[in-house]
Amino acid sequence: MFSKAFFAIAALAVTVSAVPSPSAVCSGGRRASSKACCVWFDVLDDLQENLFDGGECGEETHESLRLTFHDAIGFSPKLFREGKFGGGGADGSIMHFADIETNFHANGGVDDIVETQRPFALAHGVSFADFIQFAGAVGVSNCAGGPRLQFLAGRSNVTKPSPDLLVPEPSDDNDKIFARMSDAGFSPNEVVDLLISHTVAAQDHVDASIPGTPLDSTPGSFDSQFFVETLLQGTLFPGNGSNVGEVMSPLGGELRLFSDNNIARDARTACEWQSFITDHSLMVTKFETVMAKLATLGHNPRTLTDCSEVIPVPAAMKLPAATLPAGKSLADVEGACAATPFPALSAAPGPATTVAPVPPS
Repeated sequence: MFSKAFFAIAALAVTVSAVPSPSAVCSGGRRASSKACCVWFDVLDDLQENLFDGGECGEETHESLRLTFHDAIGFSPKLFREGKFGGGGADGSIMHFADIETNFHANGGVDDIVETQRPFALAHGVSFADFIQFAGAVGVSNCAGGPRLQFLAGRSNVTKPSPDLLVPEPSDDNDKIFARMSDAGFSPNEVVDLLISHTVAAQDHVDASIPGTPLDSTPGSFDSQFFVETLLQGTLFPGNGSNVGEVMSPLGGELRLFSDNNIARDARTACEWQSFITDHSLMVTKFETVMAKLATLGHNPRTLTDCSEVIPVPAAMKLPAATLPAGKSLADVEGACAATPFPALSAAPGPATTVAPVPPS
């Protein structure tokens, strides 16, 4: 049996591979590289119709992508070295032991998507571990400009819940976040790469008075506006005032996390943050790579079956270039990358940008 240390090393080495050549015939005449992948076409059809509302990049996508992280990051080589159980990584424990793990403070709000997803996994007879990563990959493929994530199948269900306190919180300072993520095998720049997910994210529980509040002005597009807007000077709170894990945001109807704000301005990560503003391809590539690593934490990727061909190819779409929101200027930017000047973005035309809901007339 492979040791946990080997699993960790193997997970660090995995990269996004080419989609394998098809050889097995599956339902609807679709082809896969292995018969083991055929079930995932049926799961795909079910998810797109009954979870993602026909292929939308909406709330279920945001929550499914979030769940991939909350399940996988429950992995600590440090605890194993201390003779303790350090979690199974991307092992489905957050669904298998939902009565335990969804009560961890850092997992607040994931109970809804866990219970929404569970019947799909049970109906198709697939492991919770595989299902969580598959649903996240399918969901984000529905987003304009989105990535096509690698999907490896064959993770078994777990026998132990993850320990508490392994999931970083938005109220944590940078040193604490970087230390926890380093334990799991991620560099500070790879933390930024994981935060690319926030370009299609929304919050429900940092400020519970305004659930569904996005973290940027284009939450339905996998674009770089999040990286621009997080560097703008904060001027307001979108809901009921300051909350734990929140700082002022630059736009009405947009929430900024304390952790995002600080990582964007940290000398260790500021240049990686800024690099995505004018390079969408780089952003997509970095996200695909870091998600392949996250999705195999606690596993030996060589024992899994590559079923990446089942993940939909995101619709070809040329996204608009990143801009400053209307009403903002370069004077509002709090750039922190010492090596490279902030790009000379123009401001969008029109009245000041807001993503706040329009009150009924």
